[in-house]
Amino acid sequence: MAIDIASARNVLGGPLRACSYAPITGFFRDGCCRTRRDDVGLHVVCVKVTADFLAFSAAQGNDLSTPIPEARFPGLKPGDRWCLCASRWLEAWQAGKAPFVVLEATHEQALEVIPLEALTAHALASARPLDE
Repeated sequence: MAIDIASARNVLGGPLRACSYAPITGFFRDGCCRTRRDDVGLHVVCVKVTADFLAFSAAQGNDLSTPIPEARFPGLKPGDRWCLCASRWLEAWQAGKAPFVVLEATHEQALEVIPLEALTAHALASARPLDE
């Protein structure tokens, strides 16, 4: 199945920017929060994870801190950027534990699950270089 990178749009309507190359993220492990039909988790929300969010996610049964090498998952630490499942972000937002969002790197399909107002309320002040 071909992947169309050029036409991917973010929640603001602009071109989708990369989320993170260190750690390498995305459903396709290409640094971008893009998706296709077989991405049942809809990994489209680019976040900067926090300790609070990692603890919340682990308590919900999704440990994002422990590496899983066979799945090319490095394990996350506070400050890492990651393409998060839209439903997990929404769940964290409803519990008051949502991590910050990089709007320019969050795929427009996130809006099928999450209100834009919720995303913008948790947006980083600006898109900073990935090597910050």
